[in-house]
Amino acid sequence: MPIDKSLLTGSTTVLILKLLEEKDMYGYEMIATLAQRSNHAFDLKAGTLYPLLHNLEKAGLVISYEQTAENERTRKYYRLTQQGKTALQNKEREWYTYADAVNRVLKGGLCCGSA
Repeated sequence: MPIDKSLLTGSTTVLILKLLEEKDMYGYEMIATLAQRSNHAFDLKAGTLYPLLHNLEKAGLVISYEQTAENERTRKYYRLTQQGKTALQNKEREWYTYADAVNRVLKGGLCCGSA
């Protein structure tokens, strides 16, 4: 079942920061990884991802650099900064609090607790 795009809007930043916590990535790699890990629930378009990356870079949460790949193609990679790592930790806590609250409401006040 397709996910309402409005649900994705609030979680895209934390998903991108989480990917970059693991390793530096270029845009298409992020798009493909999110799609694969989410069983295509998160099929981002470049027009969604790149403005987000630009805003994250402007905020100091990521930095970008260019690197030439084996096929001689230059790609723009993104790296999480220390400030980005702190922001990710905060956003993860926010997400678990939010998800726990939503689950409690959906389950009539009962839930398993947050991580």
